[in-house]
Amino acid sequence: MSTSDIIKKTEDLIDALRATCGNNGLSGDGNEYKIVVQMFLYKFLNDKFGYELKHIQNEEYRSRFNEAAHWESAYTAMTDEEREDVWDYLPADTPKLKPEHLIANLYNRMNEGDFSSVFDNTMVSLGQLNADKFSVKTSGKSSVALLESLTNYVTDPDKRDDFARALINNLTTFNFEDIFHQKYDFFSTVFEYLVSDYNKDSGKYGEYFTPHAVATIMARLLVSPDETIHSAATCDPTAGTGTLVMALAHQIGEGNCSIFTQDQSQKSTTMLRLNLILNNLVSSLPNVIQGDSLIDWGHERKDGTFDKMFDYVVSNPPFKEDFSQTVTNAAFKNTDRFFAGIPNVPKGDKQKMEIYLVFIQHILYILKDTGKAAVVVPTGFLTASAKIPLAIRKKLVDKGWLRGVVSMPSNIFANTGTNVSVVFIDKGKKDDKVILIDASKLGTTEKVDKNQRTVLSTADEDKIVNTFRNMEDVDDFSKVVSLDEIKEKKYSFSAGQYFDIKIDYVDITEEEFNRRMTEYKSTLAKQFEESHKLEEEIMKQLASLKFNEDVKGE
Repeated sequence: MSTSDIIKKTEDLIDALRATCGNNGLSGDGNEYKIVVQMFLYKFLNDKFGYELKHIQNEEYRSRFNEAAHWESAYTAMTDEEREDVWDYLPADTPKLKPEHLIANLYNRMNEGDFSSVFDNTMVSLGQLNADKFSVKTSGKSSVALLESLTNYVTDPDKRDDFARALINNLTTFNFEDIFHQKYDFFSTVFEYLVSDYNKDSGKYGEYFTPHAVATIMARLLVSPDETIHSAATCDPTAGTGTLVMALAHQIGEGNCSIFTQDQSQKSTTMLRLNLILNNLVSSLPNVIQGDSLIDWGHERKDGTFDKMFDYVVSNPPFKEDFSQTVTNAAFKNTDRFFAGIPNVPKGDKQKMEIYLVFIQHILYILKDTGKAAVVVPTGFLTASAKIPLAIRKKLVDKGWLRGVVSMPSNIFANTGTNVSVVFIDKGKKDDKVILIDASKLGTTEKVDKNQRTVLSTADEDKIVNTFRNMEDVDDFSKVVSLDEIKEKKYSFSAGQYFDIKIDYVDITEEEFNRRMTEYKSTLAKQFEESHKLEEEIMKQLASLKFNEDVKGE
């Protein structure tokens, strides 16, 4: 089966799961995403387990699984001791499943009474068996289980058995085995489709994902293709569903970095965990924290400090949100972190608090002295004269940390019309050159749901990346400037303020000049004549109007 066929079947699976939820009154329900994501994950883990059994590093076992008509039957026929021996041969990121956990087993039991209880118990048991490997933590150090009971979300108990049967039927239409070697390139597309309906709800850190093109550009500009990196600590303190940090890990090499994330949203953390599992990054699951990064940072050292820990930081922080409770929390007070200050909480609308300014300062604080970062900001930040944004820009320039800025096209995000830019930071930078890119004219407009979204092509991505890496001046697109030039422009990061003003001159003969002037005069004379006729007609019409006594007072 081709990759495009599997993508289509995967999207069909997601649609079918959503339809099953809708048929049971759960469409748009706050728990629908749990059902869809968990069933997708269950399907993935089941197929992943079968794939690894068929490729196990033991010739005898491998032959038994590949020669059987159905690997599930061969596995079920084993003794408990044999199955535990099989587990020891599997890669570290492979889930453990007992025979009763397999989709095939549940499918064969669908006609049993009280099937919903069988289904729910299977989910909980499978989650418990893999808790040490697949759980994530809250900032309070509690574990968040991999799988949970689902049929209880259907309010009518009499409909729960049929609901469970429908979910299992959805999982039996195809197998993921053909694409497990593809990782990021395949699953980034599938993942975006999976979360597309669940990225609009409220949540302090935003429930949306960063567009794949933007994430890829950020990763490619942080890590050049000729770099060899080992044991890099990468972080996203506002991780959402993990698109940014996933692209960065893919660029570095999944085996060459550890991922650390935090996000307050339960929904985003659930999807982030799925994203890591899909991309063979299970080893980073213990570093996933659900909690408020600003008051309960979960990645501190053993001595309680957490500054300057990370080699790479990527972030698409919330721009304007109500963080009034966060900034009044005693744990938030840290003048070392927030050198530029804390934005005021608008009295009329707390949702307009510019909290992204706090996250930028947090990112600078946790970044190593040789570290690099890329942060998505509203484009207005590049020239804002208010105290806090100006202080942040001044520090980036005065310390020599600013590497470059890329201003993206409008509507690059499907769910916001805010113009965004990406600020690139390099604390270990040795030169005083900065590249400013205005990519606002790139991309094509497409309709996504009911919104207009600008989509960057591969050629657009390459133009941005190659211009940035080569530090090239391109007319009306990019400008390489010095740190002193930025200071002279009052620390403006806007590329347009540094572009050369050019006047295009066209060489023409005196004869051509005279001919054009004659044409212009003739055209204007005709337009003036028409204008005078219109004026006369209007005056005639006005003169013909008379007062009518009969309609007076009506």
